[in-house]
Amino acid sequence: MLQSYLITLLYLLPVILALLLYYRRNHKKETHYRARLAETVKSAIAEPLTLHPVIDTNKCIGSSACVKACPEQALGIVRGKAVLIQPDHCIGHGACEAACPVEAITLVFGTEKRGIDIPQVKPTFETNVSGIYIAGELGGMGLIRKGVEQGQRAIQTIRKHKSKGGDLDVVIVGAGPAGISASLAAKEAGLRFVTVEQEDSLGGSIYHYPRRKVAMTAPMTLPIVGKFNKYEISKEELLTFWSSITRDNSIKINFSERMDAITKTGSGFLVKTSKNSYKTKNVLLAIGRRGTPRKLGVVGEEQEKVVYRLIDAEQYRGLHVLVVGGGDSAAEAALSIAAERGTTVTISCRGDEIFTRPKDKNRQQLKQCVERKKLTVYLNATVKEIGPDTVTLIHEGKDIEMKNDAVIVCAGGTLPTPMLKEIGVMVDTYYGTAMAK
Repeated sequence: MLQSYLITLLYLLPVILALLLYYRRNHKKETHYRARLAETVKSAIAEPLTLHPVIDTNKCIGSSACVKACPEQALGIVRGKAVLIQPDHCIGHGACEAACPVEAITLVFGTEKRGIDIPQVKPTFETNVSGIYIAGELGGMGLIRKGVEQGQRAIQTIRKHKSKGGDLDVVIVGAGPAGISASLAAKEAGLRFVTVEQEDSLGGSIYHYPRRKVAMTAPMTLPIVGKFNKYEISKEELLTFWSSITRDNSIKINFSERMDAITKTGSGFLVKTSKNSYKTKNVLLAIGRRGTPRKLGVVGEEQEKVVYRLIDAEQYRGLHVLVVGGGDSAAEAALSIAAERGTTVTISCRGDEIFTRPKDKNRQQLKQCVERKKLTVYLNATVKEIGPDTVTLIHEGKDIEMKNDAVIVCAGGTLPTPMLKEIGVMVDTYYGTAMAK
């Protein structure tokens, strides 16, 4: 009998060891996830910033498939269920939803506390205003493959409503995923079109991603080009690919041309931009949700030394630079410039959010730079005036004038909601509402 027990124990021992190792590994992972979630809550950044997953805990089986699929490491397993442990890392890839084996994940915009405005669009991507179409991120879909699909589907409808006169068939506003796809589809359909982009490069919101960030996690099919069969690609690789296909297919994009207004005419619309005016039968808004960069509205802001995003930190080497803002873009810009030799960097923040809003890695690096006196931070400060070689801040009721060669404003963007309402497009506010697929 004893021998029988020993034999049974011998067979069970590997199983017991395997279970112990499995439990130990999972416990270690969960401790890590709990710590990251606690840090997120402590830092008051628990609200997702974009399209994000909501997990049905009644369905979730804790398979970790979504955790493994998320390239931004925004998800974790806590108490056997998937949890969005770092919402500010989520940029709406949607890979988690596709990976879930039990369909426990729904992608939504907005939360119970923070609503997001989404314009009303029909299945054809036409708004309630006949001739005005919306595709991509502005319409509530941040996924690249969905934006690409919507851009070409909108053109399929527009080609049925071509101009009968000498006007353009469509003005495409934006050169992100939806705009590029729409431009290719318009050329393939033989439409008369113009594509304008307010930035100096294509890519839309992806253009503003941090370096080497994973931009796409699923293949997409583009007009003329066909299927782009890559499952994971970085920001730089994707922008290079888009540049090559627009060049190879002679797609002209009018860069640094901002759309200012859309006016209804008898047979279509007059689209006014910062450089031109276009008469067109249809308008496709393929713009992102960043909107137009928010300006400070102070004296001297019109100078060339004032910009609204960091392109190359090296160009500021040895200069006195002011960074205005309290989010990740401000933190990353200041840190990049501070790394350049001989540079004097100052951050001006309207509150104290520069030490709470950015990602943990950026916050820690900021604190280290302040301690080492590599940069200076003024909390609860505002810019009063920008001079040719100085800048004046208002801090604690006092004016502080400092030497200045450049100002980088990272204050976010003004959403185009007022513009949409002005031309009659109806807008709904979503509070954690699932978007149509």
